Parts: sequence; C-alpha cells; structure tokens
Amino acid sequence: YTENYAKTFNINKEEAIAPYIAAAEKSRQLGIGLNAGHDLSLENLSYFAQNIPDLLEVSIGHALICESLYLGFENVVPMYLQRLTN
Repeated sequence: YTENYAKTFNINKEEAIAPYIAAAEKSRQLGIGLNAGHDLSLENLSYFAQNIPDLLEVSIGHALICESLYLGFENVVPMYLQRLTN
C-alpha cells in the first residue's frame, strides 16, 4: 500500500521510500514475494521501482486511467513499462 510514499514523494523522496525499502528487505529475508500499489503514477513509479529490490508487480489503476484520458492508452502503457525497466 503505497499511498504514504506517493503523498511524501514530492516533499522528501528518500524519506518517502525508506519504510518500503525496509519492508522489501524483510520480505526478501522471509522469502515472500513483493507487490505494490496505490497512488503510483508516471511521476513517482520509476524512483520506487529503482529502489525496491525484488519488486514483482505494481498495481496501477487510477493514475493510469487519468493519465490516459489526456495522453491516450497507446501512449501511457509504454510510458509505465519504460519507468519499470529503467
């Protein structure tokens, strides 16, 4: 549940990501797969994906739909994929 990350991202992204890094490290120690979602967007997804080890899946719904209204699905889906691979 990444709402707190998204809310704090523009204020202090290092502080925003810290608890999620800790949770990712703990999940890796326990052998648990890690998924994330809620309020992830084109603006904050890349930093999240780059800093969270072993991230298996992200659930992006609301932001993808909203951004697609302006930019079109055919543009937005590749933009999200690009942010997950960099």
